[in-house]
Amino acid sequence: MRPEPFVPEILDSDNRYVRNKTDGLVWHQCRNRTLYADTDRSRVVYHANYLRYFEFGRASLMRDTAYSYSEIEESGYVYPIIQIGVTYHSPLFYDDAFCVHTRPAELERVRLRFDYLITHEKNHEIVCKGFTRHCAVNVSGTPVEVDEKTARIWKIFPE
Repeated sequence: MRPEPFVPEILDSDNRYVRNKTDGLVWHQCRNRTLYADTDRSRVVYHANYLRYFEFGRASLMRDTAYSYSEIEESGYVYPIIQIGVTYHSPLFYDDAFCVHTRPAELERVRLRFDYLITHEKNHEIVCKGFTRHCAVNVSGTPVEVDEKTARIWKIFPE
């Protein structure tokens, strides 16, 4: 089944954020290009590598909101993934330029979720959609409340 088209429009002259004209949602945007090492024998990106692209998008979003993962860990928090979902629509091939779009989706007391959309850079065709759900834990692995700096991302993310 084909997804609704993704029609990005730069938000407020800031290339890091786009609004999808189709549904009005705002996404953080970063660009990448597939490496040969990311592909399988048929030169198609191996399905599990999309999870690495999700991490790239999530880390870029966190860094651009002035709170990197290294800062999170230095403050005593870790956010392991507890659930992942991916729906594939079209493949990426070796050396394809693509965009990873990420947005904070859900924020609960001890859990949070990010949504992702990967598109071909040239024509914005949707490659895949997905999400990651994380649990806040301290350095000893005990679930804790999401820290204030991380929760702030949900408050300041453009609407």
